[in-house]
Amino acid sequence: MAEKKAEILVVEDDRVILDTLAYNLARAGYSVSKAMTGAEALKLARSRRPDLILLDIMLPGESGINVCRRIREEDEEVVIVMVTAKDAERDKVKGFEAGADDYVTKPFGMKELLARINAHLKRSGVIGSRGRIIEAGDLQLDTKNFIAKVAGEPVSLRLKEFELLAALAASPGELKSREELAKEVWGHAGVGSSRTIDVHIRRVRAALGKSSSYEYIHTARGLGYRFEARPRQESVQRAVKED
Repeated sequence: MAEKKAEILVVEDDRVILDTLAYNLARAGYSVSKAMTGAEALKLARSRRPDLILLDIMLPGESGINVCRRIREEDEEVVIVMVTAKDAERDKVKGFEAGADDYVTKPFGMKELLARINAHLKRSGVIGSRGRIIEAGDLQLDTKNFIAKVAGEPVSLRLKEFELLAALAASPGELKSREELAKEVWGHAGVGSSRTIDVHIRRVRAALGKSSSYEYIHTARGLGYRFEARPRQESVQRAVKED
């Protein structure tokens, strides 16, 4: 079973900005919840326990500063990034004094925001390779030490093969295009136009197929690949005979 996606709570009273942020964060692979008021933010922060909160300073009713302070009193670990049109030093100081971890001033670029979010979550240990174990079927992936095992036995995979398998296994059942996989594994989508992804997929399948009783990587013709642990037909037939 894969580790759950990092969850981000977006608190913004402008519906267009709120939906735009939520859309881009979801595309980047995060689980997203939304709030437009301080009261909604506090309720969701308590019930959802997000990993990171994007918090607008200018909210109707209770200010973002007060919301930040109240959330921080209840949760010392959640990452809080203030998002605001204000850029005066005194406003930033107020945010930091209230417990914010970072401060982003509007207008901002989405790439920069995503980079900051990713950096904060890595530092807090929410995402990244540290301590992450992915298990499915008879497969175990240790992404800290880059070790793949099938039925307890090590499987030889090259670095990019391992990273490709881990990228798929992290979101079981989710269809991923070649372009998405290229961005996750190689850092850019250009490689997706070549046969590089397909070649690596074949190598991973071959390596796992030598000892696994499951099939893991499944092709969606013309769309991409998805990860799901399915018992091989021959293993199912063998089990029926044994019964």
